Amino acid sequence: MNKKLKKPRPRLRSWLSRLGLSLLGSTMEREDMIKILRAASDRQLIGQDALDMIEGVFQVSTMQVRDIMVPRSQMVVLERDVSPEDCLPVMNEHGYSRYPVINEDRDNVIGVLLAKDLLRYFESDQQQRFVFKDVLRQAVFVPESKRLNVLLSDFRANRNHMAIVMNEYGGVAGLVTIEDVLEQIVGDIQDEFDYDEDDSMIRKTDEGFIVKALTSLEDFNEYFDSDLQHGDTETIGGLITNTFSYLPERGESVDINGFHFKVLHCDSRRINLLKLTVVENPGPDVGSSDSSNDS
Repeated sequence: MNKKLKKPRPRLRSWLSRLGLSLLGSTMEREDMIKILRAASDRQLIGQDALDMIEGVFQVSTMQVRDIMVPRSQMVVLERDVSPEDCLPVMNEHGYSRYPVINEDRDNVIGVLLAKDLLRYFESDQQQRFVFKDVLRQAVFVPESKRLNVLLSDFRANRNHMAIVMNEYGGVAGLVTIEDVLEQIVGDIQDEFDYDEDDSMIRKTDEGFIVKALTSLEDFNEYFDSDLQHGDTETIGGLITNTFSYLPERGESVDINGFHFKVLHCDSRRINLLKLTVVENPGPDVGSSDSSNDS
């Protein structure tokens, strides 16, 4: 015997009815719909997380690939003629699962290498048999103007995770991944560099340190026995931003008094996470920035 479906609570049924009627109207504006959803959240008919995701969906439908792509200068790429051994340091440093492969320059992307496709060549001494053309996946190319909701639909339909972004002149402008699109809806997706708020602000790794940008200069100086300071700046993230004189993007780096800082994570408002290595013998260029990030 089939169970009867539970009827929505009166308040929820009333709100759903109004939303449904609003959606049927041809004059329904995006702003009006968002107001209805926010009112529902205020009345606890939907959760804040659900509201944020719905607003993210609306936002994605108005954004273009150029709004979220990784710029060309910050793309981590592999050269076609390198050996498997030359690929490993790049993969170990960045930890990505996919890498565009280029022939001579970044305007000539010939395919995408999956890290997992490289692993089998390190079994049974098969490195000598490695040929890029045998393992490359076909690269997907999209224009800068493509809408994110259309791109997400294409990613899902074709089971792709990365696309190379082309400018109006036919050159490579950058790249975009399915994770980049999803983060516009659900917020930042944690990766191996992210860690919870209750963890330490400075974490030692095999390759140096991971430092939260909100780490106070006082705590940083105490930890490293240093004397970094800049006017009224109170955090290491503020010091980095002031050193650049602009808000740096992911992958940009700078040397300050024997410390090499690389931006691991940032958004449109601030730096969030930094990779730090200690420069044993800092040269005369300490304090200079490097925004090329060519690999």
